Amino acid sequence: MEVKYKRILLKLSGEALCGEGSLGIATEIVDRIAEEISMVTTLGVQVCVVVGGGNIFRGLQKSTELGMDRAAADYVGMLATIMNALVLQGVLEKRGVATRVQTAITMNSIAEPYIRRRAQRHLSKGRVVIFGGGIGNPFFTTDTAAALRASEMDCDLMMTAKNGVDGIYDSDPRENPNAKKINTLTHQDLIIRNLKVLDTSAIALCRDKHIPISVFDFARPGAVRDIVTGLEVGTLVQ
Repeated sequence: MEVKYKRILLKLSGEALCGEGSLGIATEIVDRIAEEISMVTTLGVQVCVVVGGGNIFRGLQKSTELGMDRAAADYVGMLATIMNALVLQGVLEKRGVATRVQTAITMNSIAEPYIRRRAQRHLSKGRVVIFGGGIGNPFFTTDTAAALRASEMDCDLMMTAKNGVDGIYDSDPRENPNAKKINTLTHQDLIIRNLKVLDTSAIALCRDKHIPISVFDFARPGAVRDIVTGLEVGTLVQ
């Protein structure tokens, strides 16, 4: 099967990992994600992953609810992303997929520190690389971390997995039943229309680095494989 994108970054929200629940990690969801990743690695696609931590702790929300300092809350959120990264690594390796976790916050006992050239070498050897800890600084979301890592890894595509939404719409389809799906648009259009699919800084970085963005519903079986082989799934920003 011929692939269109040879090296991809898959951005997973933490909320997607908890499935129907509001917190925690749903076993069947992580298994399905691992299956999707394993499927495309057998095609020779090099995969790196950025995972959020909202299923465990959301820095902005908790800083408001608990009265915490925002920077401190964001650091807790970064630790949550590392927990998710380690879980995903374990499930992937159970399937025989060689995986490395690199963290922006140094944690030598459990993961490698983020080193760009080492990460690129892992990818070239066919290993999946999961980036945890965001970019290591507060006030930046994992959207921005995903765009930054996709740029640093010279990815051909950044894939943003949504939960229950099969692309970009002109308004929120959960609130407006008449919302219309947009199949393709440019990075600049996405910024100007303020459709709030990703952080503006993340979109702008992908635009400047000429990295297309695929927005899709990860609940669709085989979606990642279909996208990397060039099928029209979800919305493509390019």
